[in-house]
Amino acid sequence: MAREPGVRREAILDSAATLFASKGVAATTVRQIADDVGILSGSLYHHFDSKESMVDEIVSSFLKDLQHRYAQVLAQETDARRRLHDLVVASLKVVEEHPHATEIYQNDVNYLLQFDRFGYLRNAGRQVQNAWLTVIEAGIAEGTFRADVDPKILYRLMRDAVWLSVRWFKPSADHPISSLAEDCTSLFVDGLTNRAKN
Repeated sequence: MAREPGVRREAILDSAATLFASKGVAATTVRQIADDVGILSGSLYHHFDSKESMVDEIVSSFLKDLQHRYAQVLAQETDARRRLHDLVVASLKVVEEHPHATEIYQNDVNYLLQFDRFGYLRNAGRQVQNAWLTVIEAGIAEGTFRADVDPKILYRLMRDAVWLSVRWFKPSADHPISSLAEDCTSLFVDGLTNRAKN
């Protein structure tokens, strides 16, 4: 029995995302994607007009989810430490839901920016950065975060540490996403040094 078009389309996207994440977008061919799904290359074009269309759908879905969650965090009326923690939680949840897209974005964003259709990635990258910087700079202004650390450096260190956890972190009952988020926030905000006991 033939699969429904929507089911076949999702299967193609799933295979494409896995291959793009493991081999890279440039090195992955339409034939490899079609072979992985078990269809002819020509049949794949009934669902997508190009390899770039598949990448676009995978990455844009990831970024929309990320931007939506970040907007929710920024709308909260809480202190900067809490919002930084919640940015980490939001990031980890999106990474868990879009593991392959996270890898594709991290590994291939510069390659994709060569193509006009991916010009939106520049703006998306700025929006992601601005979300983190808004919270970090608020923490500096509050006196919660150190003022002698460049906010952009802290942003890059935290973002990459969180997003690249897709390669090694697997949530469990003993160590859920909220626990990793607290560990990350504590390490970056409080550091490794034991606090002085009163």
